[in-house]
Amino acid sequence: MDLKNYKGNAPSFPFELEWLNIEGKLQLSDLKGKIVILDFWTYCCINCMHIIPDLKRLEAKYPDELVVIGVHSAKFQNEKDTENIRQAILRYGIEHPVVNDYKFQIWTKYGANAWPTVILINPLGDIVGYMSGEGIFEPFDKAIQQLLKEFEEVIDRTPFKPELEKFNVQKGKLNYPGKVTADEKGKRLFISDSNNDRILITGFDGNIIDIIGSGQEGTADGPFEDASFNKPQGVVLAGDFLYIADTENHLIRKADLIKRTVETIAGTGVQAPFRVKPNSGKNTPLNSPWDLTLVNGILYIAMAGPHQLWSLDLASNKLEVFAGSGQENIHDDDLLSSALAQPSGITSNGEILYFADSEVSAVRFAELKKNGRVQTLIGSGLFEFGDKDGSFSSALLQHPLGLVYNNGLLYLADTYNHKIKLLDLAKKEITTLAGSGERGMADGTEAKFHEPGGISIAHGKLYIADTNNHRIAVMDLSTGTTSTLEIK
Repeated sequence: MDLKNYKGNAPSFPFELEWLNIEGKLQLSDLKGKIVILDFWTYCCINCMHIIPDLKRLEAKYPDELVVIGVHSAKFQNEKDTENIRQAILRYGIEHPVVNDYKFQIWTKYGANAWPTVILINPLGDIVGYMSGEGIFEPFDKAIQQLLKEFEEVIDRTPFKPELEKFNVQKGKLNYPGKVTADEKGKRLFISDSNNDRILITGFDGNIIDIIGSGQEGTADGPFEDASFNKPQGVVLAGDFLYIADTENHLIRKADLIKRTVETIAGTGVQAPFRVKPNSGKNTPLNSPWDLTLVNGILYIAMAGPHQLWSLDLASNKLEVFAGSGQENIHDDDLLSSALAQPSGITSNGEILYFADSEVSAVRFAELKKNGRVQTLIGSGLFEFGDKDGSFSSALLQHPLGLVYNNGLLYLADTYNHKIKLLDLAKKEITTLAGSGERGMADGTEAKFHEPGGISIAHGKLYIADTNNHRIAVMDLSTGTTSTLEIK
């Protein structure tokens, strides 16, 4: 696939916009002699996440000739906040300058029409071509090589040095924890310490019992101390085994809590191409598995990348698409004809799978019975979002990522509203339990969160992965009081 051709001078950037990963502001005129890539993205978008490794490969291959600039043109209201973009840059490990194009000024000037859109600019400041979607490495690599030959005399190979946000961060015990699972019987928490590439096992008191993973990014199986992960998210416990969605490795891992070993049970370690046909677990590539739940020996996977739910039979190791056509949308229908949009949280009551369908700001369910259907509780479209409690039919959410079922109720991490909400399935009503709607960190009865991504429940307490605050928050449902779990 080649870049789409486009000829014309690259427009300048509005001066008033805020920048990250750079001291001061940047103009294309500052980059004469450099090959420039503009990446139009929004941080909620799974496709935008998927091209980050390609951009890093290009930056590594052409360290002196190429400058990548991220143009963040937000889909959600919450994503317009520069501080939230800064957190996303840190979470995703982005090390090039990013401009907050919150009014879509640059987007409009360049005629972008999808996330991601990637534009190539030559050393004289002219647009060469563009591409929308994933799989950008090869076409851009080819085009850059052509530009290097064509503009050999004018290429500026002076190293370009961004001012990285990561050097202004103090590290704590947790690093962007994405999910948490409470084991009521064993009085344990399994915390996906996502950006530390490991799983922490603690008591309800926060004392560390064990650590799964070396903390190094990788795909190694073996003893807990040697095993490695890449931004793990959802986990589910089954007896003495913990199943782990190893999201950015595109793998499902199984941890034996007695033998203290990790093995890979599904995925190849390579991101699946669009609409791959599943087969046996280890022979089938996966695409950003984000969360897991287990019902009757079947592991159900919120597969965010292809906008589907998958199933893995743990006895036979057979993988299947369970729900979703692969189209990104909100469409209720029979299981395989329905359309989902980046499902990122999943839970069950044993008969129904409830899932947080993040890109349509929805809570939906899939029936486990034969000839089951997908139906929607809250949510109506890719661009229908907000913060409104009340009846399911009129309620609005903003990119929810986590939920847990308990006794006819769903507890929801309404991520981009920085709130924890309660869905009463009998009354068909939703109410806010905690959070002001503004990002922050506060305990007590006026709790604040910052993009909470995961939630679990045990003994009348909610355990919340308060992702951007690098903490597990604990909410006592009997008192409405929230506290921070001290990891020790």
